[in-house]
Amino acid sequence: MQVPAHEARVTARDLACRRGDRVLFRGVSFALRSGGALQITGANGTGKSSLLRIIAGLSRPFGGVIEREGGIGLVDERPALDPEWPLARALAFWRAIDPGPSPDMAMLGLAGLLDVPFRYLSTGQRKRAAMARLIGQDAAIWLLDEPLNGLDTAAARMVETLTANHCARGGIAVVASHQPFALPGMTHLPLADFAA
Repeated sequence: MQVPAHEARVTARDLACRRGDRVLFRGVSFALRSGGALQITGANGTGKSSLLRIIAGLSRPFGGVIEREGGIGLVDERPALDPEWPLARALAFWRAIDPGPSPDMAMLGLAGLLDVPFRYLSTGQRKRAAMARLIGQDAAIWLLDEPLNGLDTAAARMVETLTANHCARGGIAVVASHQPFALPGMTHLPLADFAA
């Protein structure tokens, strides 16, 4: 990881988020250090993805403060892989920018798809390809938005295992999902409790 494990952290203090004229949530606070994991839960439209984007620094909070130490990797509905390129080339593009470890493509179930253009991959294959990009990014802080959507049971368990291994190595994981996510020691933040 880019930052030594003991330095990885995410701290949120009294965060609020507004979308248009509507405040989605306010008063969200949490602190995560190396090895920590948090699941943000809530129905569609409660602001789970918005909170991840605030943590990532892609959106500004309406109120409050977010502090991060460590590289950030985000997996959401936009996998950030060129749809026209074969999967191997699309992943190599990101490795050239942010070199990290090579993901185990066989374990991810992608070894036989490296020459297939990304646009032809199924939903589950795209999700696993996004995880391959994330692993290769070597970020200390993983932000996962609905990471189990479109995955079969075996692939969902694999994503949970990858995330658990990341945390065991000193990384941080923040998972936004309405689905259960099995990760030992994970804390939960029900976003509905902070509805404005």
